[in-house]
Amino acid sequence: MPMTRFTFPGHDGGQLSARLDMPDGPHLATALFAHCFTCSKDIPAARRIAGRLASMGIAVLRFDFTGLGHSMGEFENTTFTTNVQDLHAARAELDKRGLTPTLLIGHSLGGAAVLKAASTMENIKAVVTIGAPHDPQHVTHNFGSKIDEIQRDGVAEVSLAGRPFRISSDFLNDVATEELDTAIAKLHSALLVLHAPFDQTVSIDNASNIFMAAKHPKSFVTLDDADHLLTRGEDAEYAADVIASWVTRYLDLKRPAPPIGTPEGILRVSEADPNGFLQDVQSGPHHILADEPAAYGGTNQGLTPYGLLSAGLGACTSMTIRMYARRKGWPLDHVSVDVTHDKVHGQDAGTDTKTKIDQFTRLITLKGDLDETQRNRLLEIADRCPVHQTLERSNHIETKLT
Repeated sequence: MPMTRFTFPGHDGGQLSARLDMPDGPHLATALFAHCFTCSKDIPAARRIAGRLASMGIAVLRFDFTGLGHSMGEFENTTFTTNVQDLHAARAELDKRGLTPTLLIGHSLGGAAVLKAASTMENIKAVVTIGAPHDPQHVTHNFGSKIDEIQRDGVAEVSLAGRPFRISSDFLNDVATEELDTAIAKLHSALLVLHAPFDQTVSIDNASNIFMAAKHPKSFVTLDDADHLLTRGEDAEYAADVIASWVTRYLDLKRPAPPIGTPEGILRVSEADPNGFLQDVQSGPHHILADEPAAYGGTNQGLTPYGLLSAGLGACTSMTIRMYARRKGWPLDHVSVDVTHDKVHGQDAGTDTKTKIDQFTRLITLKGDLDETQRNRLLEIADRCPVHQTLERSNHIETKLT
């Protein structure tokens, strides 16, 4: 997918590092993503969620808050309030580029920040929080015995996830006076709360408090045994999939009509994980995953390419049989098609080809009060399936570089 890196001025004028993931196809909406406390825009969960949304036509802006990642400024001079101000600065940058966001997504303290920011932003139709604290002061429990030192000296170094950060007393004082219930109650957008019950960083009761403070429409989805940062690929994928499905109810994601002469439009396959083989397969509003088994370097999160090819044959076969039986008025109650794919020697498959060829085997089950003549006729009709005929005849594939 097209990606642009740039900087824009944050709350204090310092340049913030940003990444804008644009859809390969039509641009249907824009999302603004706020990363977790002391994280960056490039953590794996943020990358996967952004990639998933971009594959369905939603541009996603991720940026590093002041003093983090590749952004300028001193982290010790930032507060929760400055994070919210940075979000407004990011919104202003998107407005300037003609990409006004309608979706806000925030992870951990970034989730609290988007709740605060959304209450004063126009045109926001949907907000998503992931492992967000209901009380921003909740993050201070990570500082342990350093809190007294921070208050006494004005600033102190704290180790977070094995990395040193300087935290100021301004930060402590700011989160101590912050409350989100008023902002949540003022939301004029749909809210999705994602949280793991066993989150060891931000407890699940935070999600309950956020959910109860919000007005409808609102949704609460558990992330089961995921950790706070969604470090496992399958957890990030699940969160991305839930968000992608949920937003279709609240954002206008109607795609333009397909080009003339292309009744089914364009099916787009885009890489979801450059370190593996996971692929996003998008056709209009429909999305599936393609992957390889773990034994072949994949993560087994989707059908293999040959599995997808077999699925096309099986689906077309079932549809063709159903269409014929419906037209004839025959008592066909149910159809199922089992498809297997193998590489076999051409002569073993009854052809004159001496090299190996692809063989698809279909096992068709027909349920209903059908006589033998009807069953045999439906078996013949299966061979008239368009995908069957496409696979059996010679084909031509034209490939070009964009």
